[in-house]
Amino acid sequence: MADSEQGLADAQRRHWQNTYTDHPGMYGAQPSAPAVRAAGLFRAAGAKDVLELGAGHGRDALYFAREGFTVHATDFSPTGLEQLRDAARAQGVGRRVTTTTHDVRDPLPLPDASVDAVFAHMLLCMALSTQEIHALVGEVRRVLRPGGHFVYTVRHTGDAHYGAGTAHGDDIYEHGGFAVHFFSHGLVDSLADGWTLDEVHAFEEGDLPRRLWRVTQTAPR
Repeated sequence: MADSEQGLADAQRRHWQNTYTDHPGMYGAQPSAPAVRAAGLFRAAGAKDVLELGAGHGRDALYFAREGFTVHATDFSPTGLEQLRDAARAQGVGRRVTTTTHDVRDPLPLPDASVDAVFAHMLLCMALSTQEIHALVGEVRRVLRPGGHFVYTVRHTGDAHYGAGTAHGDDIYEHGGFAVHFFSHGLVDSLADGWTLDEVHAFEEGDLPRRLWRVTQTAPR
C-alpha cells in the first residue's frame, strides 16, 4: 500500500471510530432495505450462517440474527462492535452473533468454504483502492461455500457526491470526512468475473439521496 493510501486508510479508521463513539447507534435499530432483501434470498437458498463485512454497530447483523441466522460480524471499529454485542445481548440473540475486529484490506479471518452467505452494505465503497476491492472479493469467494450468495451495496458514479469534495484518485472522493469509492458498471462487472452475476438493482437511501446499487452474485459450484 502506498503511503498516501495508508494515510487515508488510517484517517478513515480514526474517523469511523470517533463517529461511533460520538454517535452510538447512529444508523438506528431498523435493518437496511438491502439486508431485508438479502435475508429472504439467503433463507430461500437454505443458508444458515452469514458473514457481514463492515457491520458497524450492527443494525443488519442483529436483524439477521433475529431472523434465525448465525452471524459473524466484522468491522475495523472496536467501538461499533462493542455496541453490536451489547445490543445482541439485550435482544436475546447474543448466542447467534460473534464479532471480529478486522480491516478488510487483510485476509478474512475464516477458513475456506466456511460460510453460506456474505453481506456488505456500503463496505466495498469505502476508501479502498480498486486493487484492494478485487482482493476482498477474492477473499469472499474463498470463504463462501460453493453456490453461496454474496450481496453487497455501493454508491455509484451517478451519485450527487461523485466528483465533489476532496479527490484521492481511483474514483475516491472525500466529503464531510467520509471517503467513498464510487463504483462504475465496469467495476461491478469485473468483480463478478468467475461468479454468476444475478442482479444489479438501483436504489436510493438517505436524505441526499445517496444513489446505490445492490449487487447479488453467486459463487460457482
